[in-house]
Amino acid sequence: MSRSSPHNYGEYSKLDWVPITMTLVEYPKGDIIGELLAWLSLAPMAILAGFVTLILFRRDLHTISFFLGIVQNEFLNKVLKHTIQEPRPLLRPHPYTEYGMPSSHSQFMCFFSTYILLFVLIRLHHMNNNSPMERAMRILVLAVCWLATVLVCFGRIYLQYHSAAQVYVGAAVGICTGALWFTLIHFFLSPYFPRIVSWKLSEFLLLRDTTLIPNVLWFEYTVTRQEARARSRKLISMKSQ
Repeated sequence: MSRSSPHNYGEYSKLDWVPITMTLVEYPKGDIIGELLAWLSLAPMAILAGFVTLILFRRDLHTISFFLGIVQNEFLNKVLKHTIQEPRPLLRPHPYTEYGMPSSHSQFMCFFSTYILLFVLIRLHHMNNNSPMERAMRILVLAVCWLATVLVCFGRIYLQYHSAAQVYVGAAVGICTGALWFTLIHFFLSPYFPRIVSWKLSEFLLLRDTTLIPNVLWFEYTVTRQEARARSRKLISMKSQ
């Protein structure tokens, strides 16, 4: 005989079920544009997953600092929502359990894209490698980031999760906090990165500073290839003895 659950079916039907609003995304059935915008509204989740992956496998201080900026931006959004306490637009059949001013999605995406924009224009501008391919890749990255940002912001209004004012305020807050956080990291904290990575704790955690490396992907590729060739030659010499 199965063990009884703490709630029977009758009690379950009387409970108030609260969705995780960050992941629960709805769109009008049969609306292709709405479905596309609903999928795009999951972009913050994908970005966060990317940050966690990069931090775990690369341990770069700048990436960690960028991620901490996103965390404080989300915390600021929660504070603003519970301070302003403006409800979301009541245009849908299901009531919301979270305030809507400002939009967390628009604030997140504008923070992220603003930081990327300043990173490319200020930090990468001073790097030596400014080949046409490098410039084209930077323009492509900025175009993709801001296109995704505009579509996510538009989607929050189109899918009736936020009013236009809530999205505009979220975007403005995200742009301001993104610019302020980049200024703090680039001009005040990054000069201390070489000292931080020399700490014993940083060595234990395998933290590293790639601030002065213009193309980390190419650098890691060439270093790995050189190391693989050196080990291959060493292995061949050992076998020949």
